[in-house]
Amino acid sequence: MDVEIVVKLKKGLLNPEAKTIEKSLGLLGYKNVSDFDTKRVFLMKLDAKSAEDAVKQADEMCRRLLVNPVIQDYEITVK
Repeated sequence: MDVEIVVKLKKGLLNPEAKTIEKSLGLLGYKNVSDFDTKRVFLMKLDAKSAEDAVKQADEMCRRLLVNPVIQDYEITVK
């Protein structure tokens, strides 16, 4: 099964990477950009018995390695 995990900073946290990119775009003449944000996407093929099992395994991977739950939220999609 194809699994997609989207990781982003929790709402309300500062995102210095996004702010730097937004500022740089402004300096390049793109003055119409605002509320720029960044996300990280993980894509994988996972051998699982069901979509539910794939989500369970992906969730465990997130909690154990891929995500810092103190500052990040994540969303898992099985395709």
